[in-house]
Amino acid sequence: MLKVSTAPHMFAKQDTNAIMKDVVIALLPAACVGIFNFGLTALITIITSIASCVMWEYLTVRYLLKKPSTINDYSAIITGLLLAFNLPATIPVWMILIGSFMAIVVGKMAFGGLGKNVFNPALVGRVFLFISFPVQMTMWMKPNWHDFFNRDIQTGATTLGILKHIDASSSATSLTHGNPDISQIPDYWHMFIGYTGGCIGEVSALALILGGIYLLIKKVITWHIPFYYLGSVFLFSSLMWLATQDIKFDPITHLLSGGLILGAIFMATDYTTTPMTTKGKIIFALGCGILTVIIRFYGAYPEGVSFAILIMNAFSPLIDKFYYTRVYGTRKK
Repeated sequence: MLKVSTAPHMFAKQDTNAIMKDVVIALLPAACVGIFNFGLTALITIITSIASCVMWEYLTVRYLLKKPSTINDYSAIITGLLLAFNLPATIPVWMILIGSFMAIVVGKMAFGGLGKNVFNPALVGRVFLFISFPVQMTMWMKPNWHDFFNRDIQTGATTLGILKHIDASSSATSLTHGNPDISQIPDYWHMFIGYTGGCIGEVSALALILGGIYLLIKKVITWHIPFYYLGSVFLFSSLMWLATQDIKFDPITHLLSGGLILGAIFMATDYTTTPMTTKGKIIFALGCGILTVIIRFYGAYPEGVSFAILIMNAFSPLIDKFYYTRVYGTRKK
């Protein structure tokens, strides 16, 4: 007997659970580096963030929406991981509970759950905490590979924080002339491997790139958004660097520091909150890059990735309106 169903008539090996599992696997290298760098406090932050995100989703779906539990799709685990990656290791546990509530209940479930949210949930939680508790959200641990139990915690400014407060007259040549401010900036190698202060999951460019390569191999993401996002930040900062020779615009430093690589690979590529077409993704990524550069160079905050992605999330429906997928068998208008 012939069974007729609605389009699309496709079969794919990947389902939501498989995709989410691949993302979790891709995040593990960065999680390991964060725990190795910042010790037990980082591990507690990650576990608390994941557990609280799962808890808030279960309670919301079970008792507020009165629907079957959705925690088995791994999306709450990913939100918890990404939220923890965007937090300093020293943040109090009760603030993590608030941030996870904002991420899951307000950023995700208020819109109807997975696949319906407008903004990236982890960034909603991160930005809320950053605005509400700026002191605790800017207290950065220095990495200590020999003190897992954090018996001697030391804090310091991040690379972007140092650049933000360097006098505008500082030049690239002063990097080798003992400038007390510039001498605090980690070298490229330390930024690449992750031996620097910052949020738990953003410090190691190497670990994040390995995760991104895994997602590309598994075809969970495409190369367009990471390439154009990172490329646009590198291009615009290079132009400023060449024009001014000011170390504050050093393109390599801006590429390797802060949450740029984490955001470009793992948050700007979120299926729900980004455009569907290739042209739309490119425009989205370029917008993220331009906004990141503007906020970093001319805004009050040293970092601009979270705000840039959230702003472009709001423009995703508009981008999809102009760059839509042509229905098979029809002509494009």
